Amino acid sequence: MNNPLETPIEYLKGVGPARGELLRKELGIHKYADLLHLFPNRYIDRTRYYKINELQNSNAEVQVVGKVINIKTVEQKRGKRLVAKFVDDTGEIELVWFQGQKWIRENLKVNVPYVIFGKCTSFNGVFNMAHPETELLTEHEQSLRSAMQPIYPSTEKLTQRGITNKVMNKMVQQLFVETQAKFGEVLPPTLLQELQLIPKNAALFNIHFPKSNDLLAKAQFRLKFEELFFIQLQLITKNLIRKHKIKGHPFNSVGNYFNDFYQNHLPFELTNAQKRVIKEIRNDMGHPAQMNRLLQGDVGSGKTIVAFMSMLLALDNGFQACLMAPTEILANQHYAGLSELAEPMGINVKILTGSTKTAERKVIHEALENGSLHIIIGTHALLEDKVQFKNLGLAIIDEQHRFGVEQRSKLWRKNEIPPHVLVMTATPIPRTLAMSLYGDLDVSVIDELPPGRKPIKTVHRFDSNRLKVWAFLKEEIAKGRQVYIVYPLIEESDKMDYKDLMDGYESISRDFPLPQYSVSIVHGRMKPADKDSEMERFAAGKTNIMVATTVIEVGVNVPNASVMVIESAERFGLSQLHQLRGRVGRGAEQSYCILMTSHKLSNDSKTRMETMVRTNDGFEIAEVDLKLRGPGDIMGKQQSGVLNLQIADLVKDRDILSLARHHAIKLLKEDAPLSKPEHAALKHAFIEMSKKKSIWNYIS
Repeated sequence: MNNPLETPIEYLKGVGPARGELLRKELGIHKYADLLHLFPNRYIDRTRYYKINELQNSNAEVQVVGKVINIKTVEQKRGKRLVAKFVDDTGEIELVWFQGQKWIRENLKVNVPYVIFGKCTSFNGVFNMAHPETELLTEHEQSLRSAMQPIYPSTEKLTQRGITNKVMNKMVQQLFVETQAKFGEVLPPTLLQELQLIPKNAALFNIHFPKSNDLLAKAQFRLKFEELFFIQLQLITKNLIRKHKIKGHPFNSVGNYFNDFYQNHLPFELTNAQKRVIKEIRNDMGHPAQMNRLLQGDVGSGKTIVAFMSMLLALDNGFQACLMAPTEILANQHYAGLSELAEPMGINVKILTGSTKTAERKVIHEALENGSLHIIIGTHALLEDKVQFKNLGLAIIDEQHRFGVEQRSKLWRKNEIPPHVLVMTATPIPRTLAMSLYGDLDVSVIDELPPGRKPIKTVHRFDSNRLKVWAFLKEEIAKGRQVYIVYPLIEESDKMDYKDLMDGYESISRDFPLPQYSVSIVHGRMKPADKDSEMERFAAGKTNIMVATTVIEVGVNVPNASVMVIESAERFGLSQLHQLRGRVGRGAEQSYCILMTSHKLSNDSKTRMETMVRTNDGFEIAEVDLKLRGPGDIMGKQQSGVLNLQIADLVKDRDILSLARHHAIKLLKEDAPLSKPEHAALKHAFIEMSKKKSIWNYIS
């Protein structure tokens, strides 16, 4: 049987080719199914009919039953207006039209009962309603329209071309008539019973034409659950398939390297969170399936040591390990940290980046191929075809959102059996997003800071307090500490930003003059070599103040820097502010973050400043950020279109998401191939959905 929902939209009565083309372009509605799933944004409660003497000057939309008793055209300064007198048994109001007067005059019947609907305003003691919706009472009583009136998403172009909300409403009514409102159930009966979900037919009907608020809520819950349930099924299936199909090297032995390091060379006691995560990683790598784990930990939570100990497991089992970072600065920093840990144990570690000299490269390539090089750290340079391993057992990827899927899979292809993969990020991802975006990765979280770390003190100061702030900086510098002052550079070429930065640098150089003080500057227009040398001068303690744009956001490690001043902090997003703050607080001294803003702040900016001052917890900050910005922005440009959800909202529907994930896991445990007869409809829908280019094509 042909599925009527696959019918092209222009065949729906009342649509036709011209409207069909518009609906395709403006709302992406190609066929009946797309219109069915165009859910209303909001609803207007039309359960109540007002009497004219009950009307208030309240800007609320109301409906009134009455008759038009006369119509006249009134001249005004510019053009004219059409005015009708509308009465019921309690009084009268004026209906006014400024556009479409000819059509209204020809079609509006006098002395016939109408239902009018619109916003009432009072002018010189007389109530009037401009451009009301009008409907004959007889039609109003017959229409499929329910008490709650749906308001559909629209665009300016649609309204201009006469596809109003009323027209959309009619189209959806027509769709229900033509399909006889028969929509197949896809969820298994047991699930419907257990969660007391209303049937699919009832849910779709009540999302468009709710009979009551209660039924609307039930319809929304049912459809949100279904949408999130399918996403979770997809992600968990992917995870299961990978665990069964993608073979990995089982690292069975915990040998000399790991034990020697743990017993004799550990620079500090591991936190419980670090121990738990290492255990999860050891457990994964002990299985003959490829590990794919996301390691989340706030700035400074000690991910590096966890990464190093995972590498030692690979070495103990006769394999090599690599770590790939998005920038040279970050790669160099990892190299410095890891070589220091590896040196006492005689482990061979090298670094490979764009600036590695040709002669050195040759040596590295040979050592990798003959296995004498144990650990390689690098940037994208590791992906070049020339780079071949003897046996790569573990690939660690830092700040993964900066690498594409293609780039990651290039690393895998360097081995017949792909290496275990550990993805690290210091950008805390809210649990809800992690469940949706990385639902097919296993997630480990380091949620406590190493002992001895003092939480950074954050304060918000207005530009008018600048003198006090500068005095504080001088005190800190006198104690031998260093300071970052960061300016927003939203676009590298933004003239205004560049000017702000340069003006700032000049005034700082005046307020902190040579020879007593020395100031560095780093920004996006400098040559990479100059940037690096300025960074190095600051890291070596040769300059007291580093004036910079967000270039320094990721990975600069200067334990002696104790103050981060963020200029025009209201122009930064929360996650960026949190990342910048993480550049200080790396030594044993008390560190500070000072957010400088103007007095004019939007409500969102106020919330951001308050959140930063209140908490250092990256996960809490990520949750607030998600609420303020929505899921699209958090993942950056390339993934902003990822979650084209039709009805669910990752922020507001977190509980439904957790419920959907729980039931998806339970179902797949009982029947992974979905082969039971009661899962047939679910399986069919699942296969159809997987064919579409949708959320899952973006995920890892």
